[in-house]
Amino acid sequence: MAIEDYWKTFVSHYPKYQNKPYTAWQFGVDPNKLADLVKRGIKTATTSGLAFYIADQEPLPKVGDLSMVLDAQNNPICIIKNTKVYQTPFSEVSEMHAYKEGEGDRTLNYWRTVHTDFFMKEFNSINQSFSEEEIMVCEEFECIHTF
Repeated sequence: MAIEDYWKTFVSHYPKYQNKPYTAWQFGVDPNKLADLVKRGIKTATTSGLAFYIADQEPLPKVGDLSMVLDAQNNPICIIKNTKVYQTPFSEVSEMHAYKEGEGDRTLNYWRTVHTDFFMKEFNSINQSFSEEEIMVCEEFECIHTF
């Protein structure tokens, strides 16, 4: 079934979203694991670098945005809705945000270690160097439908 067909199934259950735009995407490093954490309600936040939105000329996420989370094979896993979006330097990402990301032992130390490595590679891919002062786009969301 195509992504559009999954969306039609979703809006048949939730008609109020029928005319709302959505994006469909995978989480970067381990799409299957992270999508499963979202589906199980463990992962309720994510973080990306502002520099990537600028480099890709993409609009910033906002509260109310809908996303279809895909696994590594582009199969829809769930629909999420942003409930909070804010920007902060990497060095100021909070313990609570790290916990809501739902990864590893859910501590800020774990989050910083894993995300420093991730962002160093990602920033390198756009010919930029990463520092802890880079502005991050932090999103919190709720899973509103699973497939």
